[in-house]
Amino acid sequence: MRRQLILEDGTTFTGIAFGSAEERIGEVVFNTGMTGYQETLSDPSYCGQIVTMTYPLIGNYGINRDDFETINPSIFGFVVREFCKTPSNFRSDESLDNFLKVNQIPGIAGIDTRKLTKILRKHGTMRGILTKADQEDEHAIDKVNNWEVLTNQVEQVSTIKPYVSPGRGYRIVLVDFGMKHGILRELTKRNCHVTVVPYNYSAENILRLKPDGIMLTNGPGNPKNVPGSIKMIEQVIPTVPTFGICLGHQLLALACGADTEKLKFGHRGSNHPVYDYETERTYITSQNHGYAVTKESIDQTDLELTQVALNDKTVEGVKHSKYPAFSVQYHPEASPGPDDTNYLFDQFIENIKNYQVIQKEEV
Repeated sequence: MRRQLILEDGTTFTGIAFGSAEERIGEVVFNTGMTGYQETLSDPSYCGQIVTMTYPLIGNYGINRDDFETINPSIFGFVVREFCKTPSNFRSDESLDNFLKVNQIPGIAGIDTRKLTKILRKHGTMRGILTKADQEDEHAIDKVNNWEVLTNQVEQVSTIKPYVSPGRGYRIVLVDFGMKHGILRELTKRNCHVTVVPYNYSAENILRLKPDGIMLTNGPGNPKNVPGSIKMIEQVIPTVPTFGICLGHQLLALACGADTEKLKFGHRGSNHPVYDYETERTYITSQNHGYAVTKESIDQTDLELTQVALNDKTVEGVKHSKYPAFSVQYHPEASPGPDDTNYLFDQFIENIKNYQVIQKEEV
């Protein structure tokens, strides 16, 4: 069975259909990771997007029960050079093709993904449609151009009701903007008592939970599409140690008066180098974002720049000069990717401990 990927400018790729048979329109992006396709497929931050994997062979170790980052995938489509029909791995439970079918995710294989990636790097992220091979190009392009990029992705992927992951350690309120399970895993590994709340939970309700710390998670889309969350963060950071990751990082920066911008094609992959001004070290990080905090806007705030991307010098980390709040643009929990920066979860716990000591001394 044949399938087409048609971009908004009319560029057409015809290849082999796999996964779900349905037609989907989304924002076409690329991911540079060599492995970790299962974590990518289940990352809520890809809501509304058709993901192109630049590594040529995908699916060779199948799909297993352990590497999911969410229960219900939100990705709109999957583009690969070649997919493996007969995976070989002792953990494999099913093939990539079957997983996509079950979760209504269309895929296309057998196209020149290197050419597609070069187009996206040159012209920036583009809208596209995965459709049947006999679809007329003009009709498909009209569909794509009439499709508006989603603005409610966070609402789609956030939890609806609060729930608790019990522990005997510090009490953490985790604000779910599209949480990867890896973040929750790292907090529970440190014996934290974690209360996961929806993205639109008010500052008053969060503070009523008496948290020792607040975690702002990753999530999809433009941070300016959730203004209520920006207001909430503005109210809680003066009184509770706060740690932001990815979208949470952008929201914290906006709450402190900084600004964000859309990147030409974003950062997506598990091999992005980041320089830390405080440790004077370079870390390899896992990233997935299409927006970034603008460096010049930080100068007008109480934020301090702590880390930058070595590839394009964009902002990768900030901390507040007055309050116990900091954030990073990448994923310190990795999944997939290196765990070079996993220590940031320990730093978050240390911030909570130090803040409580200061509070007791003031009393």
